[in-house]
Amino acid sequence: MDFQIGLVIAGLAVGFIVGLTGVGGGSLMTPILLYFGIPPTKAVGTDLLYAAFTKMGGVFVHNKKSNINWSITGWLTLGSVPAALVTLWILNNIKTDIETVNQVIKKSLGWALLFTSVAIIFKQKILKFSQKHAGDKFHSESTTQNMLTIGIGVLLGATVTLTSIGAGALGTVTLFFLYPLLPTPRLVGTEIAHAVPLTLVAGIGHASMGNMDFVLLGQLLLGSLPGIFIGSMLSGKVPDQFLRNAIAVMLFLAGYKLIF
Repeated sequence: MDFQIGLVIAGLAVGFIVGLTGVGGGSLMTPILLYFGIPPTKAVGTDLLYAAFTKMGGVFVHNKKSNINWSITGWLTLGSVPAALVTLWILNNIKTDIETVNQVIKKSLGWALLFTSVAIIFKQKILKFSQKHAGDKFHSESTTQNMLTIGIGVLLGATVTLTSIGAGALGTVTLFFLYPLLPTPRLVGTEIAHAVPLTLVAGIGHASMGNMDFVLLGQLLLGSLPGIFIGSMLSGKVPDQFLRNAIAVMLFLAGYKLIF
């Protein structure tokens, strides 16, 4: 792939929005790559490694602030990484042509975008509901909680490997429900820490199948790394709710277009 300034600008814009709002980069970046004419398999594979490298910096910052619950991260990873490996094995061994695989990924991507947009819009309502039921039985039983966390990891592992979407918005919302008394910064930091091994394993798996464009990856990172820094510096100075709702509407429309 030749150098395209548009892709660098796309990386800058997505990085800026992620730094500003915390909304997952995959849900924004993958539809943009499809718009640029990148095949779905390559868009997903490249975006996964893009997410892994981008979020490594986030883990460093959140760990310094003690915003990561490594126990929850471990239970999530116990479900997500094996699920990612199984999904990769299925994609690699499926006896069909690449066009059919691309269509499956596009449809899956569309549904993931729809669910992500709903999760973003109703995030606060879900948080309030989960806090209201914080005394319920399954919250107080650690074994049940751990099993449910592994189950969430399995769902995220399969979804993220297939579409590159879900590690951020969907993962954080489900953790809100399971761990309502955990402070929000720790939930966000925990999900970012979990996203790194998941996207790294899934990204390397896609690269081994040829679903990777390293020149494209370099262009995206060239824009996104300074974008995340600038967005993080301005975080809190722009109305967060307005931005989140606008992004949710954009993701819903993109998902609807991919499905229908």
